[in-house]
Amino acid sequence: MKVLIVDDERNIRLSLKKFLSLEDIEAEGAESGEAALAFLEKEGFDAVILDLKLPGMNGLDVLEWMQQRGILSPVIMISAHGQIADAVKALKSGAKDYLVKPFDPAELSIKLHELIANKRRENLIEAGDRTAGRENAFIGNTSVIRDMLNQISKIARSDVTVLITGESGTGKEVAAREIHAQSLNSREPFVAVNIGGIHEGLMESELFGHEKGSFTGAAARKQGLFELAGRGSLFLDEIGEMPMPLQVKLLRVLQERKIRRLGGISDIPINARIISATNRNLEDMVKEGRFREDLYFRLNVIRISLPPLRERREDIPLLASHLLARLGQRMGRPSPSLSAEAGEKLEAYSFPGNVRELENILERAIIYCEGDTIREKDIDLHESSGARAPSHAAMPFNTHGKGRPPSPNEARADGPLAMADIEKQAIIGALERCKGNRTKAANELGISRKTLFNKIREYGL
Repeated sequence: MKVLIVDDERNIRLSLKKFLSLEDIEAEGAESGEAALAFLEKEGFDAVILDLKLPGMNGLDVLEWMQQRGILSPVIMISAHGQIADAVKALKSGAKDYLVKPFDPAELSIKLHELIANKRRENLIEAGDRTAGRENAFIGNTSVIRDMLNQISKIARSDVTVLITGESGTGKEVAAREIHAQSLNSREPFVAVNIGGIHEGLMESELFGHEKGSFTGAAARKQGLFELAGRGSLFLDEIGEMPMPLQVKLLRVLQERKIRRLGGISDIPINARIISATNRNLEDMVKEGRFREDLYFRLNVIRISLPPLRERREDIPLLASHLLARLGQRMGRPSPSLSAEAGEKLEAYSFPGNVRELENILERAIIYCEGDTIREKDIDLHESSGARAPSHAAMPFNTHGKGRPPSPNEARADGPLAMADIEKQAIIGALERCKGNRTKAANELGISRKTLFNKIREYGL
């Protein structure tokens, strides 16, 4: 929480700064209206304490300047002249409150906390109406998950920009929320936006906001998601889907920490931490000229790579138990247990859709099952495996050549095979071609050496 104190009396600035620091409020002091403008152009403040009588620009002039530039930090006007007319004019000009000197600093602190909390609440409500996200937590006890959570704990308390990569359904938003939850600004908004889900023509207005009359239909000023995130976190999912013109503007935001609303006349400082995510290979997109290299380097300060579910199969029972409890509650029925045979069937599946696919499978299983136990026959994998083809990196298990899925003719010649059979045949073929060299075989299959070892043990090869 940070406020700006604008008063030409040095003692008032210093005493208020000292008192507010005891209330966990950081403060900057400006001795004039002109100095206040310089501060407001440079960084964002959660609130402004503004003296009415100032040399040069007075408090009302500063307030008008803020209104014209769309700076929406709530203002408390203070004055040694307790004239009702002054108070009315200040409130009509946009101040949220008015205090007469000398005032009780504790009263000022209460008003500040209320104003900032109300502003944050308004931002959260609007952000919630315009974005979508799910509360969740990482479930897992494998070493790869523990390492990832350890990495998050190390970076969360800084404001460093983070890029999260991983296949679809691995939990990139969950990781972003975990970073935010462990950050110093965890009480501030977490705003999640799916870039791929916003129409290109509306994307700039959604992210940066717009002023009244800036385009047909802009009937009122609208804050962008960068502003609504406040001092919290802005999560840009599917960043690889961002059009090139918007990439240029995002690069400028990351460089200068300022935005300009559509139709705006000045820049607005932003304080939100930027976390982005993608299931695409941004390095390849840079080489192909579809993603800006300078933006890539700005986003990729700290990188977190999420493992696919097939590389942490040991977590499937724990995940299934958690998801069944949540699904049962959502569906208004007791949470069923998972039989041993059903669990084995799940653990043998490759999950091209990862945790999201596991949740879909379990939701169907709850509907299909009779009684309080999900059995093997209730686990329907066919709809899931046909719903989404694995990406190039996620479909190494074929026997028809590296990185190439079977053709329709080949598939018909083979006949229907279970995913476990396809995986087993792929591993045998790769080991034969690589003369038993497991490292080369893993590279050919597009999986890690550890995953290959686990598969060899699993299939008794």
